[in-house]
Amino acid sequence: MQYWLMKSEPDVFGIDDLQKVGIEPWDGVRNYQARNMMRDQMQVGDQVFFYHSNCDVPGIVGVAEIATQGYPDDTAVNPEAKYFDPKSDPNKPRWYRVDVKFGRKLKRTISLRELREQTALENMPLVRKGCRLSVMPVTADEWQAILALE
Repeated sequence: MQYWLMKSEPDVFGIDDLQKVGIEPWDGVRNYQARNMMRDQMQVGDQVFFYHSNCDVPGIVGVAEIATQGYPDDTAVNPEAKYFDPKSDPNKPRWYRVDVKFGRKLKRTISLRELREQTALENMPLVRKGCRLSVMPVTADEWQAILALE
């Protein structure tokens, strides 16, 4: 099993939204590195920290699970979709997504500020300056260190 962190803006799609729907396609990722992780590395059953970004208190708010293998993100080829990419070709998919299944809300938000204060997390991409990826791996040790903060 692998561990991941996936960011979403709570006013676009937050942990409460995932809780309501149960399972949701994680679409709209338009970064090749993040795409490669979803397409090539994520496996059904992998665990995910759900992270709220671009809000008053960014941080980890819940746990989810990867529910499907990566598959083409059809929003890229739909001109009516929010994440349409005119350079995408349905015969040669450029963008991929996975479905994410709600696990649970954390008892509290573990803020980015608090995460940055943890020496056990100093190598985590999330806490490094300039890391803007919306999908990133989390080591097993980092996973346990973060859960211990809850």
